[in-house]
Amino acid sequence: MKSTFLSGSTFLKWRKAMIMKGGRKVDFDWLLDIAGGISWTKLQNIIINPECCFPLKIPIEELEVIWGSHLEDKTPLQYLIRKCPWRDFELEVSSVALIPRQETEFLIDLALKKVENLSSGRWADLGTGSGPLAISLAKSFPNWKGHAVDISKDALQLAKRNLQSHIPNSEVKFSLGDWWEPLRSWWGSFDLVLSNPPYIPSNLIGDLEPVVKNHEPLIALDGGEDGMSASRQIIIGASNGLAKGGWLILEHHYDQNEKILNLMKDIGMEEISFEKDLNGIKRYAICRKNK
Repeated sequence: MKSTFLSGSTFLKWRKAMIMKGGRKVDFDWLLDIAGGISWTKLQNIIINPECCFPLKIPIEELEVIWGSHLEDKTPLQYLIRKCPWRDFELEVSSVALIPRQETEFLIDLALKKVENLSSGRWADLGTGSGPLAISLAKSFPNWKGHAVDISKDALQLAKRNLQSHIPNSEVKFSLGDWWEPLRSWWGSFDLVLSNPPYIPSNLIGDLEPVVKNHEPLIALDGGEDGMSASRQIIIGASNGLAKGGWLILEHHYDQNEKILNLMKDIGMEEISFEKDLNGIKRYAICRKNK
């Protein structure tokens, strides 16, 4: 696509006008970065040197339409431009799957620490959505066998496209179904399982921001009455699914940590621990099947 060139002063005047229409400045600047190619560093240079000329990846008219749609009905910008950066790559996203969150990236960091001494093995991503965890796992463990599971056929197709874009020759098998069930043939062989399941209690869904509750798939948000319906199935299923010494790493709601860890303990898991997210909230539960 041919770039559009603007003077810094014209761009800054236009940016101010767009922000004055409403919405958050940080969101508009994110749009400028991901869709327009104006990174935060480049934006600062333009502010310092408004006489300079620079290229926009798409015309300002297109950016105006995207921003206007976002302001009108709170459609997530990621859905409007159909992409979202995550860790060291960019994903295709759509309303069939949850938009990948920054805090979920930490699941990969935890996984790398737990299995750093294994040169090969088998991993699973339960509830893969658009496939961010599966892609990261496939990149991090090229000699492992991988499995990505989702109950949504559309989400699974999206994840397949994303994996094909980044790692076309990866050893990842996609399975349609509910958590552990479609992996029954491989039960007892998983050395590492990650999941970011729906974990918001049903009665709190209505309190979410419109950009989330009105546009992201309810099936990826609603964790049932106590928010732990999916987490409970995943943890209990780990007894059969994990290999001896295999790890389960689970993301959960901010107030579920104690209940999650107790459930892991009740089913006989070992090396049970938790980690906090960037805001200091207990967000991740970790356990290991006895060797």
